[in-house]
Amino acid sequence: MQFNTKDKELALKVVYYGPALSGKTTNIQKLHELLDPEARGRLMTLDTKGDRTLFFDLLPVHFSTRSGFRIKLKLFTVPGQVIHETTRRIVLAGTDAICFIADSQRSQRSANNEAFKGMRRNLKANALDPKRIPVVIQFNKRDLPDAQSEAELAHYEGKGPEPIFRAVATRGEGVVETLRGCLNLLWDVLDAELDFRRKLGITKDEFMENIFGSLRNQAAGFEGKEARQR
Repeated sequence: MQFNTKDKELALKVVYYGPALSGKTTNIQKLHELLDPEARGRLMTLDTKGDRTLFFDLLPVHFSTRSGFRIKLKLFTVPGQVIHETTRRIVLAGTDAICFIADSQRSQRSANNEAFKGMRRNLKANALDPKRIPVVIQFNKRDLPDAQSEAELAHYEGKGPEPIFRAVATRGEGVVETLRGCLNLLWDVLDAELDFRRKLGITKDEFMENIFGSLRNQAAGFEGKEARQR
């Protein structure tokens, strides 16, 4: 987080993390498509020989609060391939929240688990407390034949505090809901620790409306399944 009280600017960083080809980049691309062209930053992709790390600057979500603060949201993805461990660690530096994109296929359980462990390890390497950083989990590729059943996903919901979202990112399903859930948790953490409501002069509902208001109409055709939160 970059919180400049002198210039009254706040920049928040959310990282999309997960195993290779789980749909991290697809999530970001769909969000980019849903945003009004006048309300979004430039989408930049760095190719890494078949995998991609992507930086998405949400300039559209530049908005001003009643107290005059300007808020900016930045979304990043990390490359999922094992050889890019150093890049993942660097991208995680300074993150405020994480959307962990898991592959729903049973054949990818081990890859999901290893990526999640690696995420926690890299957070610690950046002197970030994994227990403090808000994390949501999206199980993507729910449309594939080998996708884990709802009963199997319920098992994950009982293991940890992270909200679970279902998605078919190629169709835009669950993409907005995942980011909304992540930012919902992030606001709660920042408000509790930094008294954001008072300092920014904005409520949680207003914060979410400013970010997702421009998505609402365009997202009508991308009504992903609602998250099942405990």
